[in-house]
Amino acid sequence: MKAYAVTDTGIRRTMNQDAFFCSEEPIGLLPNCFIVADGMGGHNAGDIASRTVVDSFITHMRTSSERTPIQAIEEAIKLSNEELIAKAINTKELEGMGTTFVLASIDEDFNLLVANIGDSRLYLIDDENVKQITRDHSLVAEMVRNGEIKKEEARFHPQKNVVLRAISTRNVVTPDFYRIRIKPGNYCLLCSDGLSDMLDESEMFKIVNEYEEVSDIAEKMIVLANENGGKDNITLILIKV
Repeated sequence: MKAYAVTDTGIRRTMNQDAFFCSEEPIGLLPNCFIVADGMGGHNAGDIASRTVVDSFITHMRTSSERTPIQAIEEAIKLSNEELIAKAINTKELEGMGTTFVLASIDEDFNLLVANIGDSRLYLIDDENVKQITRDHSLVAEMVRNGEIKKEEARFHPQKNVVLRAISTRNVVTPDFYRIRIKPGNYCLLCSDGLSDMLDESEMFKIVNEYEEVSDIAEKMIVLANENGGKDNITLILIKV
């Protein structure tokens, strides 16, 4: 397994409110741990939200007494969410802050475990195509599922950034989980919407097939996302199984 993480402010923003964690080594019950979080909130609140949640989550995962990875993840997210709420209680500037959260871990039998909250995504890339594994918790995603708009319209919809579920100061939320079997040679791509809004799946697939090293693929995705507009912070973790 090879993993590479990179983040970029983009060309339209002055502050990077994304956070990530990338470890090929065990973290608690997880054999490895990869996280992308996209913070939301005014001033530096988004940055505080994403960093607080990622750091708190890793701390709780390392000390969890739960018996299964899913139970440990659920507990660590709950405790991180509660910590974010507590942090905002006495600081008006932090009210309403929040973050998306997408996590991946791959065991020795090539079982991929994914947890997500919000619209940061995980894609699986094989020899044939790019497939989005996670389901966005967003207004436009609901509109697509309800047949109100087409999938192709979602990327550029004016309400694209309305997130319906996030780790925030409002309430404690639970993640969606996905468990799938993957194959050696597959790629897993975790990313904030700063990447997925700027690159479509055909562009991702083309870059993966143009370069050998995961670092070169990831860096090229950042470059192209900025060339396509760079409207938001761009964060991605690319894992080659």
